[in-house]
Amino acid sequence: MDGSTNSLDDASAESSTEFPDKLSLMEVRLQAQEDEITLLKSSLADALRKLRLHDQQIPLLKQQLIAVNPAAARVLNQPYYVDGFFKPCRMSTSSLDGLHHPPNRVRRNSEKLSRDPQDKTKQRLSKKAASSTNLLSRSPSLESRAKDLISSTGSQGARRGTQSQSIKMFIRGRPITMYIPSNIVNYEELKMDLPSQRLDLDWVYGYRGRDCRANLYLLPSGEAVYFIACVVVLYHIGNQTQRHYRKHTDCVRCLAIHPDKVRVASGQTAGVDKDGKPLQPFVHIWDSKTLVTLQQIGLGTFERGVGAVAFSNSDAGTFLCVIDDSNEHMFSVWDWNKNTKHAEVKSTNEAVLAVDFSPTDINSIITCGKSHVYFWTMSAGTLTKKQGIFGKYKKPKFILCFVFSLTGDVLTGDSEGNILTWGKSAADIKTLGKGAKETFQIMKQTRAHEGSVFTMCILQGGAILSGGGKDRKIIRWSADLAPERECEIPEKFGAVRTIADVDGEELLVGTTRNAILRGTFSDGFVAIVQGHVDEMWGLATHPSQNIFLTCGNDRQVYVWNAEDHKLDWCTTLEESGLCADFCPNGAVVSVGLSTGRWVVLDLQTKEVVSDMTDGNEQLSVMRYSPDGCFLAVGSHDNFIYIYNVTEGGRRYMRFGKCTGHSSFITHLDWSKDGKYIMSNSGDYEILYWDVAGGCKLLRNRFESKDREWASYTCVLGFHVMGVWLEGSDGTDINALCRSHSESMVAVADDFCKVHLFQYPCPKPKAPSYKYEGHGSHVTNVRFTLNDSYLVSLGGKDTCILQWRVKRTGTGDNKEHVPSFSPVCSSSGSPENGT
Repeated sequence: MDGSTNSLDDASAESSTEFPDKLSLMEVRLQAQEDEITLLKSSLADALRKLRLHDQQIPLLKQQLIAVNPAAARVLNQPYYVDGFFKPCRMSTSSLDGLHHPPNRVRRNSEKLSRDPQDKTKQRLSKKAASSTNLLSRSPSLESRAKDLISSTGSQGARRGTQSQSIKMFIRGRPITMYIPSNIVNYEELKMDLPSQRLDLDWVYGYRGRDCRANLYLLPSGEAVYFIACVVVLYHIGNQTQRHYRKHTDCVRCLAIHPDKVRVASGQTAGVDKDGKPLQPFVHIWDSKTLVTLQQIGLGTFERGVGAVAFSNSDAGTFLCVIDDSNEHMFSVWDWNKNTKHAEVKSTNEAVLAVDFSPTDINSIITCGKSHVYFWTMSAGTLTKKQGIFGKYKKPKFILCFVFSLTGDVLTGDSEGNILTWGKSAADIKTLGKGAKETFQIMKQTRAHEGSVFTMCILQGGAILSGGGKDRKIIRWSADLAPERECEIPEKFGAVRTIADVDGEELLVGTTRNAILRGTFSDGFVAIVQGHVDEMWGLATHPSQNIFLTCGNDRQVYVWNAEDHKLDWCTTLEESGLCADFCPNGAVVSVGLSTGRWVVLDLQTKEVVSDMTDGNEQLSVMRYSPDGCFLAVGSHDNFIYIYNVTEGGRRYMRFGKCTGHSSFITHLDWSKDGKYIMSNSGDYEILYWDVAGGCKLLRNRFESKDREWASYTCVLGFHVMGVWLEGSDGTDINALCRSHSESMVAVADDFCKVHLFQYPCPKPKAPSYKYEGHGSHVTNVRFTLNDSYLVSLGGKDTCILQWRVKRTGTGDNKEHVPSFSPVCSSSGSPENGT
């Protein structure tokens, strides 16, 4: 526990100085190479699959041609010369779509292949196919048959107003054919409107304790103030209600409370926009009663982010000091009411973890961090520092926290588990020579904890609280650092990250595993806020109750009550949980893991009732059929495994396997009759499967255009084309979900946003409502029972946001402005998108 906790803290402290730019660049290059390989493989698979389909259907077409026009036999059997051999002509319209229109990143490679003899063969094939098509057009009786054949192979030859009407959209240059359902008479006249519902943020699940400190306070109103993602939460402990400050544009990193206990300062990280350009970080100062922003400090001044903030105390909070996350960790002091910078100086190249004003001297400020504690003096707009001298004492790797005792001493907690008492010492003229000034030296060392001292807190009477890392202890000390009481928090919550005094007896404790505990030394502590501690992807909502399940890389499975805003129960898996789905009877839930294993949990007993394995790669989607008779398991090994489900979801027998995707499975949905599946893959394929008929691939996608789907979570499909933004690279949308009412679709994107569109949404530039709050890519969205709520998951921000669904006109928020999305093309002709 000590090693993991300390390494976590060390990593968070050093992250701002250890080559982030170089690492980011390498990750981008690696991802680009992986994407290029995926697209090359998918283009080749497309070509091979379509060639096989042509080979199967050409003999039939030949017979039909010869029966109507014997002269056609001579044309079709005319040989052509290839590389010294005569070969019979093959029918090939645009079956090589993926190679004729290569994705942007693959075009260079395809141009290099133009010298290849096979490429010349394809050109000849296209010319022969064109002449054969011209011949077909002379015979009206065969024209419609030929069009049906061409449309079934994904040709661009389909035209509007015919039975085979289709639309093509392009993702990274790759054409994806969408067939228009029969009930849409005139696609051009379809109008995309905003949905009749909107979203209001109802609840925020989670707390950021894993890598932030001094971020939990109790206000006189009875509200605990803390943050996660881009939201500062005000949670009223007694009433169990939440309010939210939502003016930040990226993840909040630090908090400070004004001496009046009403105003709050919160600083954020810089973040990047959707084009990868850095955004400016800043500090907001706002009123906790009204949630009105009073001042925005430092826009255009800070770099990378704001790591620490503090109000002055001795002058009723006139000044605010800020440490940013630049290489030099710029230290600035602001007259925040006037929004003017009073002083600024380079702090240190080492990580800075805390800053605060002396409670008795406005001109005295202390900072601490990696291997240092600095005592600053502010005078006439300048800041000068003196470094604390460790002398005979071992210098710790980190000074993690400090407080001012009521006696005027400065107490620091460090990574060695010690509390050091600092004081001024007269100048040592003998050693330092004439003119030497006074120094700050260690007066006393107190062994406090095993592992790090993560936090300290001064109580009203002068007693001191300290919170430990490895030992997870909270210790109460007298003013002269004599231990008085201690307790230990449960191991499952991690180490003590920060402590807030409630009334001298009751405490609030933030932990490194993103929990907030409430309790006393005598009665112990219970969690009032819990959350995941690593990236989340798995989300499922119950079919008959307002509860939902989340799982992620931290191996935790949480079942939440959306009405009561509480954690119903949790369990720990042996591996990361990446996807989940409730059985339609609501009694069990299946969870897919990172190794190909999947488990079925009983919701009443919380026990594993089934444990299966499919392949050895991660699972990406679990989906029960509407009647609960089948379970489909989508894997990164490119297969969809189908199981028969019996005994109320407690027994599973392999039924078949859907084979045909050329990349990993990303999403899938069942038809309403439970016989068919629609699936998406990592290379942007849309395939359809006849499960009842033996898990067969339906090669004629046109025949599935009117099929009704029990759910709609596939990100690629005619009904959701309009959710894609212009220029999307295929990974910009991580998940979507159609509402139970089939009137709206929610979208989780890669730019921290949740969108709400009208459903169906088949046209480009569809308007949507856009909602902010996440500080990382949004990984999943799902509607709860009766569309009461929408739940969204953040990736790295470990945040769960619950949105209340309201009809337009109730609870509107001016922040939610319509955004407009993508460009696709019709019949292979790109629209201008203006």
